[in-house]
Amino acid sequence: MEKTRDYGKMIKFSHSIFALPFALSAVVLAWQAHAPSLWDFIWILTAMVSARSAAMGFNRIVDAAIDGKNPRTAIREIPSGVLSEKEAFLFVGVSSLVFILSAAMLSPLCFMLSFPVLFALCFYSYTKRFTQYCHLYLGFAIALAPVGAWVAITNSLAPGVIFLGASLWTYIAGFDILYACQDVDFDREQGLFSLPANLGPENAMKVSSLLHFMTMGFFTAMFFAFGMHPVFLVFLAGIGILLIVEHRLVNPRDLSRIDMAFFHMNSIVSVVLLIGVITEVLLR
Repeated sequence: MEKTRDYGKMIKFSHSIFALPFALSAVVLAWQAHAPSLWDFIWILTAMVSARSAAMGFNRIVDAAIDGKNPRTAIREIPSGVLSEKEAFLFVGVSSLVFILSAAMLSPLCFMLSFPVLFALCFYSYTKRFTQYCHLYLGFAIALAPVGAWVAITNSLAPGVIFLGASLWTYIAGFDILYACQDVDFDREQGLFSLPANLGPENAMKVSSLLHFMTMGFFTAMFFAFGMHPVFLVFLAGIGILLIVEHRLVNPRDLSRIDMAFFHMNSIVSVVLLIGVITEVLLR
């Protein structure tokens, strides 16, 4: 159990709350035309968790040396010696196999797509070494979750789920930029790339605000594409307020409340979205 907790801390398992509700929202929206079985739901959930676990574990291995130099991240499991790289590699390997198996159990198409998806998720770990747009790549990689869930159920794509994926892309990229503001000095010293390190925290936060404005635009486009019940607009307004509060909590001169903005506000946004989708589907 202690080792399980160590692995859970390494991959920040609690952070699944950020993207998983988006994937579940896609499942709920697809349910009306293509009702999944209980096993479909179980395999989708397993695929989401295992893919994220593999990607996060791989990121911790790739960044272990860098994390060890950063006072903020030196306490992470690999740099601090709680887990060895061998144990981390084993974890990543098992998680990857579980993801591929889960995809295979859903459909042949999902099985074929599982390999490029896994590559896309793991490749993020290298982006900070050569591009300041690593935050946008991270958002794109995670945005594959709701699209993948939709494909798993319908074997097709639809404009509405593309807008849902795009909303997750800009949402993740926006708050990842805010979170990266903590490491501006360290990134510059180590020659690492990020928008805050390149543009400065103040300008980077403006980019983050623009991305979250786009998030609201994509949610609105999803509303019309799916022909959703007007009650969803109430939840959409709530999400907008939460994003405004998130940006009010953080400013370039005071990053002391960034954890509150990152962990609390963003987890609430995701849950509000899922509740809103379930509510509108029930009413529709």
